[in-house]
Amino acid sequence: MISFTIRLKFKPEDRDEIHEALRAATQASRLEPGCVTYIPHTVDGDSDTVVIYEQYKDAAAADAHRASAHFKKYIVGSLYQRMLERSVETLHAIG
Repeated sequence: MISFTIRLKFKPEDRDEIHEALRAATQASRLEPGCVTYIPHTVDGDSDTVVIYEQYKDAAAADAHRASAHFKKYIVGSLYQRMLERSVETLHAIG
């Protein structure tokens, strides 16, 4: 099992478009065979920061996610084009 938290910061005027792209990316990502969970969040008190929690059965499944058409369309084509900041943490389950 491999998990990630991705923290992204956006401009307030991009909020609606970002949320729309996240809804579409979430729906498609959850259908991937190796995706265990994919949950985007807003941060309490900072609605322009998004944290995505993703969990995959293994590294190959995470790689397949990043190679998918929906990742390229919604994440690379929308979120990455509008983000002001990005940080990623790779998590490994204990036990």
